[in-house]
Parts: sequence; C-alpha cells; structure tokens
Amino acid sequence: MSSNFIRTLLSAAAIACIILPGAAASAAEKPGAKEHETTPGGQYQPSLDILKDIPTDQPGAQPGVPPLTNVEFNRAKQIYFERCAGCHGVLRKGATGKALTTKITRERGYEALRDFINFGSPGGMPNWGDSGELTKADIDLMAKYLLHEPPQPPEYGLKEVKASWKVLVPVDKRPTRKLNNLNLDNLFSVTLRDTGEIALIEGTSKKIAHIIKTGFAVHISRMSASGRYLFTIGRDAKINLIDLYMDPPQTVAEVKVGLEARSVETSKMKGWEDKYAIAGAYWPPQYVIMDGGTLEPLKIVSTRGMTVDTQEYHPEPRVAAIVASHYNPEFIVNVKETGKILMVNYSDLKNLKVTTIDTERFLHDGGFDSSGRYFLTAANARNTIVVVDTKTNKLVKLIKTGKTPHPGRGANFVHSKFGPVWATSHLGDDSIAIIGTDPVKHPQNAWKVVQTLEGQGGGSLFIKTHPKSKNLWVDTPLNPDAEIASSVAVFDLTDLSKPYKVIPVGDWSGITEGVRRIVQGEYNRAGDEIWFSVWNAKSQQSAIVVIDDKTRKLIKVIKDKRLVTPTGKFNVYNTRNDIY
Repeated sequence: MSSNFIRTLLSAAAIACIILPGAAASAAEKPGAKEHETTPGGQYQPSLDILKDIPTDQPGAQPGVPPLTNVEFNRAKQIYFERCAGCHGVLRKGATGKALTTKITRERGYEALRDFINFGSPGGMPNWGDSGELTKADIDLMAKYLLHEPPQPPEYGLKEVKASWKVLVPVDKRPTRKLNNLNLDNLFSVTLRDTGEIALIEGTSKKIAHIIKTGFAVHISRMSASGRYLFTIGRDAKINLIDLYMDPPQTVAEVKVGLEARSVETSKMKGWEDKYAIAGAYWPPQYVIMDGGTLEPLKIVSTRGMTVDTQEYHPEPRVAAIVASHYNPEFIVNVKETGKILMVNYSDLKNLKVTTIDTERFLHDGGFDSSGRYFLTAANARNTIVVVDTKTNKLVKLIKTGKTPHPGRGANFVHSKFGPVWATSHLGDDSIAIIGTDPVKHPQNAWKVVQTLEGQGGGSLFIKTHPKSKNLWVDTPLNPDAEIASSVAVFDLTDLSKPYKVIPVGDWSGITEGVRRIVQGEYNRAGDEIWFSVWNAKSQQSAIVVIDDKTRKLIKVIKDKRLVTPTGKFNVYNTRNDIY
C-alpha cells in the first residue's frame, strides 16, 4: 500500500516540517530524512485533498521566476494540497511546518528548494524524491511552484453557505414517531470513506440496514441529544442531517459550511438540546452556527487571529475538534494553529459571548473525562495534552506526554491504584499515557501522567474502553510493520502490570490482500462487543470484525461489497452520551 494512501487516513495535526537553510542538502542529512520517513509518525502527512480541486486564479508571471503553464500550475497545486498544505498551510504562511512565503523561497533559490524536496532533512521534511514518492519532473515542478505567489482559495461567507443550504424534508413533514424497526441505541454509523457514503449497520443483526450518500470522506458522525438525528460532515465541508425515525432513514437537510472541514456537533446543555448545530472549517478558517433541525446557517465567525505563544497573526487557523458542554450553553471549539480553545456561548447569537482560553498550539482531537466536566485534548505537534474545566471555563493544566498524542476522544476508566483516569495513545511512539482526572478524591494524582504503558508500536490513532469493560484496546494502523498495522493490542485493566495481548484482527477477517489496517475500535450499546474496521484500498476488500470484549474471541466478520474503505464507526447511544 502506498504511503500516499496512508497519508489520507484520518486527519491529524501535521507532523512534518520543512527546514530550508541556505545550503543544499548534504549526504549526512539523508539518514535523518530516511528515518523520518519510516517512523510511524513521520509516515503520516495530513492532506487537504478537497482544496486541490477548487478553482483558483494562477498568479501572474514574475521577473526572474520560471514561468508555469496552466497544466503545470494545476499539477503543482494538486501536489501541494495533497502533500504539503497540511504542514505549511494553504497560504504557505506556516503551521506545524515552516513558512514557505516567496520572500523565503526566492532567497533560497530553485536549486536549494529542489534538493530539499528531493532529500528531505532531519528536521522533518520527507525525502520526497529519494524515497520515490515524487518523480524528478515533479520535484523540479514543485521547486518552481514555490517561487510563485501561492494561489488563494475563495472565501465562503453567509451568501455562499446559504446558497448551498437545502431542506429536503421540512420539519412539519417529518414523522412524529419512529417508523422503522431499527434499534437506534445499538445502531452504528460507519464511514465509507472513498465512496462518499455512510453505512447504517444494526448492532444485533450486524447487517447493513441502509447506505446513505453524504459528503466526501465523512470525518465524524455526531448524534443529536434526542438520538433522533444523525449529523455527518465530509472533508468537502458538506453536512448531512439524517432523520433516523424515517423508514428508511434519509437526509432531511444539508449545507456546506466552507470548502474543507472536519468537525460538527449539536447543543446538549439541558434546556437547549438540539436547538443549534455547529461546524468548523479548515478553509476558510471559521465556524458556522446553524439551526439544529434545519441546518439554516445563522452565524459565521472567523478564527483568524494571534497565536498563543509568539502572539503573531495567523491567517488560517483551522477548526479542529468541537464538543458540546454539559455545564453551560456552549460549544467548545479547538482552533488548531493559534492554540486557543473557544467557549462559544449560544444563548444569545445576536450578542455572542466567546470566552477564549489560551492553551497550546496545534490543537487536534480530544474528549471529556468520566464526569463530563473536564475536556482533555491533544496539542499533538507539541506532545501535550490540554485540560480545560468546562464549568469554570479555565485552563487547568498542560501535560507533557509521549510523541504526538492522538487520543480520538480518549479512554476513561478507574485505575486500581490512581482512581479515575483518562488515557491516550500516540502516533509518534509506542507509549500509552494514563492521566489522573479526579481532583476531589484523588488530588495527588490529578492532571499528571500517573502511568505509562508500552504498546506494540507507534502509529496509533485510537484508544478505547467502556465503563463495563475490563479491557483497554489500542490500534496501530499507521505502523510501517504490516503485522502490527493489521493487529491491535489489548491490556487487562485489572492488572496493567501484565503485558498486552496481540489480537490478529486482520487474520481473523479472512482477507488476504492489502495491508489490512485495523482502525478505531467502537463498542456496542451494551459494552460487551468491540468493532474494528479492516481498512484496505478502495479496489480491495475491506471488512468489520466484531470481538467479544470479555473473552476476546471473534464473534463475526461483516463483509459486504458495499462496505468500501470503512473507517470511523459511531454507535448512536455511546456517541450521544459521550461514553468512551
């Protein structure tokens, strides 16, 4: 499987960064670049694979800059957004990677750019040419492209958002009761990434009930507080509002909140259930508040602003995770590049109150502790977990962990020694960090790493347990070792001193082709089964493997020709109630 396919896995904070000293890459730097490419974290390069297809104006010719034909410009733009923009930004002003403005690139010159794209650097720049990822012609093209001013995708304001808004079934035409026989509390929404669809799979029968067209590469599914509506958001920023009461369930409203996006959530505060929805965009950098029943866009707020550390202006801080507070009528919005968490109070949209909490840069994903009060989220390019009190709206702690934490929503359990804890695995190393979360009964353990476990390897994207489980499951889909990528590690929560057990999920699936990357465990409603995706390329067979959580034995392999590139799975009950 190509590393370009690996690169298009779930979005995460950028890992690679480019370094552009004046001299060309030396032979001594090549080993560092090679090491970067083959480490699990280094293999992952976030992409902005929607923006590559958005029409943009080609900058005009500039004196002393090699000209590009229209075909060359479009080819270079595609490569840049697929492989470079996740690190260096849409406008090349820098993110986790260094800035690549023309002031910098023209000072370095064509030859230095060409050599560094080819050989990479120990600082994090992949060796695109030396590894065979890009051809010599592509490297030459990219060196020229970086000497030109970057094209800017169009903005997407209220006019454009409203033009995309459709109410397919008005609220008064929707059923007043559930018309189908689906057990909604044990229904799974499964992303079929490369077909632009989701599969609704019944937890009991373990069969696909319905396939629903959505935006491209759905990043997450979120449930309304009532459990009736399912929200999906694709990378193309398209939101589908799906009514699960209908027979069959179908999209009743849709809207695009920008050109590229990753997050959606609904209001959950008591008295405000399902009144509003919110979505955050990667481009333009903004969030959109909508009516919860129709997706009518009500308010758009830009996230452009100053970074928390150097306090310099950033032109494109992307919106990462969004969760809904249980203590205030607020949405909790992670702004990736500035390192700010916004507590967006939706009780009065005309007089919008936003509390800004300065944390750490490059915020990504996270979830609540078991009490639902504290939000723990990864600033993953800074190897940090941020803790925010959603009741007082204050920063609690910045906690250093392993390399590039990637928790998903994390895993909550009661540790036999340290009390309530929350855990994260890591992209960049094999560690699992366990953090104390009880400042009342276990203050000596609160907001610190109380134990570190050693997993089977780096390249983890998700960690999972359940309040009724005695197991802690850790995937490693980005590990370069195919055997590790196609298996998961499981720890015994009753005795974490025992070594993990490897579960060969890929072998259990019966699929023999591809790498069979195993990703994102998800529990059923009862907490006695855990489901894993066996993710292959679009042209290969994929599957979902269901495991008995108590015995760790195979229950069922779900195979269906419609099950194409399954990735994220979201159980309606667990997602609605923040159970993880």
